[in-house]
Amino acid sequence: MVARTTPHHDERRTAPPEGGPRPPGAGLHGRVVSRIPLRLRRLGLPYMLILPAILLELLIHVVPMLVGVGMSFLRLTQLYIRNWTAAPFAGLSNYQVAVNFDSAVGASLLHSFFVTVVFTILAVGMSWLFGTAGAVLMQGAFRGRGLLRTLFLVPYALPVYAGVITWSFMLQRDTGLVNHVLVDQLHLFGGDRPFWLIGGNSFAAVVIVAVWKSWPFAFLILMAGLQNIDKDLYEASAIDGAGWWRQLRSVTLPMLRPVNQVLILVLFLWTFNDFNTPYVLFGNAAPQEADLISVHIYQSSFITWNFGSGSAMSVLLLLFLLLVTAVYLVATSRRKSDA
Repeated sequence: MVARTTPHHDERRTAPPEGGPRPPGAGLHGRVVSRIPLRLRRLGLPYMLILPAILLELLIHVVPMLVGVGMSFLRLTQLYIRNWTAAPFAGLSNYQVAVNFDSAVGASLLHSFFVTVVFTILAVGMSWLFGTAGAVLMQGAFRGRGLLRTLFLVPYALPVYAGVITWSFMLQRDTGLVNHVLVDQLHLFGGDRPFWLIGGNSFAAVVIVAVWKSWPFAFLILMAGLQNIDKDLYEASAIDGAGWWRQLRSVTLPMLRPVNQVLILVLFLWTFNDFNTPYVLFGNAAPQEADLISVHIYQSSFITWNFGSGSAMSVLLLLFLLLVTAVYLVATSRRKSDA
């Protein structure tokens, strides 16, 4: 016998119990959300998702940058460190001192700038060259390829301080591994142990360490870019009689041009601004031959306690990097449109 259900029984069964959870959309929050158009909710969702990243970017980068710009217009020395807002207004005098190349401060800054330019050109060029060579050679299948790829990426995976400190021990004059191999085993330099962390060899040392640290990143990016090149292009070029070198010039490098444009810009910005490598390698006082501009600005700020002058140098460095980036992007986009 089937029991008959009454409408009153159905309403009691489906009605929510007192104090229980309400159905979706009930309450003040549900009414407010329902009044927001669906299109507006969909458009606002991406901005809500990136809001934490924007807040952190403002807190970590933008706000300190604006504070540094404001400090560059103050005569902020060690007398006003405790209350830096009370430092007298200096106007553009800090910038005038920095760009006055006839003075000692301006001349040293100009020398540091040229050293950094040469350092950046060598480090970026060699990193790109080694990364391209490694990525191209790792495309072919051979035994031990996975192990070599892993070994190539070790410098990029290591913490910067651990890797550079290891290099500082290796470059020691009397107990370093570099002089032990070059002088004791290979009998180079006429038996005299060269200094690598002071004097003229310090520039070569910082370039070598920077290339060792940066080229695995170029290798990783270029190896990923090579995966997107269609294999049919190589087969067609091989049928036309193109050898390995011709395929590299006519197929590989042109197809990697978009990747190289971004890669070179990123390497340039990282290398020109590199502070960790020279600071860990040489300490507070870098040799004059390896006086990179990042360490030079640090010395102007925290060694001489002239934060106004150091902030002005930092702003000038920022403007230079923005100018170079803008010119580079305009040149590459124009070349792309012409092509």
